[in-house]
Amino acid sequence: MTNSSLPRPLAGIIPPMITPLSGPDCLDRAGVDRLTEHLINGGVHGLFILGTTGEGPSLSYRLRRELITAVSRRVENRVPILVGVTDTAFAESLAVAAVAATAGASAVVLAPPPYFRASSGELLDYLRRFATASPLPVVLYNMPALTKTVIEAETVRDAADHPNIVGLKDSSGDLVYFHRVQHFLKDRPDFTLLVGPEELLAESVLVGGHGGVNGGANLLPELYVSLHLAAREGRLADVRRLHAQVIAFANALYGIAGGGASMIRSLKAALSLRGLCDDAMAEPFARPSASDRERVAACLAALKP
Repeated sequence: MTNSSLPRPLAGIIPPMITPLSGPDCLDRAGVDRLTEHLINGGVHGLFILGTTGEGPSLSYRLRRELITAVSRRVENRVPILVGVTDTAFAESLAVAAVAATAGASAVVLAPPPYFRASSGELLDYLRRFATASPLPVVLYNMPALTKTVIEAETVRDAADHPNIVGLKDSSGDLVYFHRVQHFLKDRPDFTLLVGPEELLAESVLVGGHGGVNGGANLLPELYVSLHLAAREGRLADVRRLHAQVIAFANALYGIAGGGASMIRSLKAALSLRGLCDDAMAEPFARPSASDRERVAACLAALKP
C-alpha cells in the first residue's frame, strides 16, 4: 500500500529511529514494535528510519526491507514514515525507495552518495534525476561529516524547484548555513526545514525552522515534543528550561559508551535498560559493555521524571 500523503511542510519532532537488533544482521522485531509505540505515544510527528542513528548504511538490504515493512505495519498510517535510501549506487537507492512506497511510507530521505565526491552541478543533476524517478517525495539530507559533500544552500534552492523535492534535513550543525537556506526559500513556506543536532532544535524553530530529527527523542520523545511546541509558540521561559534539559541529557548520555558510534551505543543501552529493545549493534560495532550499561543506568536514574 502506497501512502504518499505528507504534510507540507512537515513540522514537529521526527525521531531518527534506532534500528533494534538482536544480532549484527538480525532484527529485534518485538523491539521494533515496542519502540514504535513508545515514540508514537510520546507524541512525535513522524518517524525517520534507516538514517544515521538507525545505522542504515551498515545494514544489509534484506534487513532494510524487513525494517521498512515492520515499521510500516506497526504504524498503520498514524504518523508519516520517512525512509533513508542513500547508497553509492543510484539504482540501489531507487530500489529501497520502491520498497518504501509499497510498504506505505510517506517520503524518502536522500543524502549525497558517499565515497566519490560530486561537484555542486553534478550533485544538483543527481538530485533532480532521483526525484524524477522516485515514487515518493524526497527530503534532502545534508550530512557532510559522513558524506564528505555539502549540499550547498544554492543547490538546495535550485533543487527545491523540482516538484518532488519537498524538504531538507540539515545535520551540518552550521546555523549560518541553515539561515542561508531559509533566506533562499523564504517564499516557499511549504518546503520543510528540519535540523538534526538537538542542541540547535530550539534556536532553529524560534527563527522559523519546522522541527527536529533528534536522536534523543528515541528515549525521551515527550521532552523534545514539548521543546518544539514551546519554541513554535514563542514561550521563551519554557524554551530555556526545556532546552537546558535537552543539553544536560545529551551531555550526560552520549559519551558514555565510548569508541565508534558512541552516541548510538549509549542510546541503545538506555533503550535496552528501559525494556524497549535489545542493544545489539550493526557491524563493526560491539554491544555496550557491562560497565557502560552501569554508567548508562546511573545516568537514567538521575533523569528528572
